Amino acid sequence: MASLRERKKRATREALAAAALRLALEHGLENVRVEDIAQAAGVSPRTYNNYFSSREHAIVAGIVADRAAQLTAAVTTHPVEINLSDAVIDAVVNSYTDPGDHQRAALLMIATNATLRACYVDTVTTVDGPLAEAIAERCPDVEPLTAQVLAAAVAAAAKVALQQWLRPAESMPGFVVLSGSLPDLVRAALTPLAPALDQLPVRSSPRAVR
Repeated sequence: MASLRERKKRATREALAAAALRLALEHGLENVRVEDIAQAAGVSPRTYNNYFSSREHAIVAGIVADRAAQLTAAVTTHPVEINLSDAVIDAVVNSYTDPGDHQRAALLMIATNATLRACYVDTVTTVDGPLAEAIAERCPDVEPLTAQVLAAAVAAAAKVALQQWLRPAESMPGFVVLSGSLPDLVRAALTPLAPALDQLPVRSSPRAVR
């Protein structure tokens, strides 16, 4: 269980990320300063700098908040009769499906800003640690290194799909062409990993996620 200090740090990070995203959507990215985000979250700019290196990183953190937790919960609670590859691929694809009006506005903002796009693409790799733990929970006999490698491969494949989806337009520098359906691209990128995932023996019944 996380200590009180760790919980406070996590709460501060989440408050900063939420404030950054809200202000950017309300006022436009160009009108948001680090000082504004810190004030909205009730902390000093110095404290802000302990958590994020830029406003773009904070905004993206607000967009992807809880994604790792939701993804790993989906993997560990998937019915055991479902292949591990289906559990992992469905969980990742669903995390990019039907984001809702709020998230659509955030994704549109990302699509029109190169720095935000780079930050957003990089955040996909932050799920590999929690995903490795989820794979190990579902497959208790797997070697830790194997779980880590497979989780990293899943994150890398999803990153490739995001890069493809947010491909810069050759004829219009500074703009992107959203290339097809993001969930479809993510599924296509992850499918080659299915044989490796399905080689892992799963346990007879998953534990409940606490």
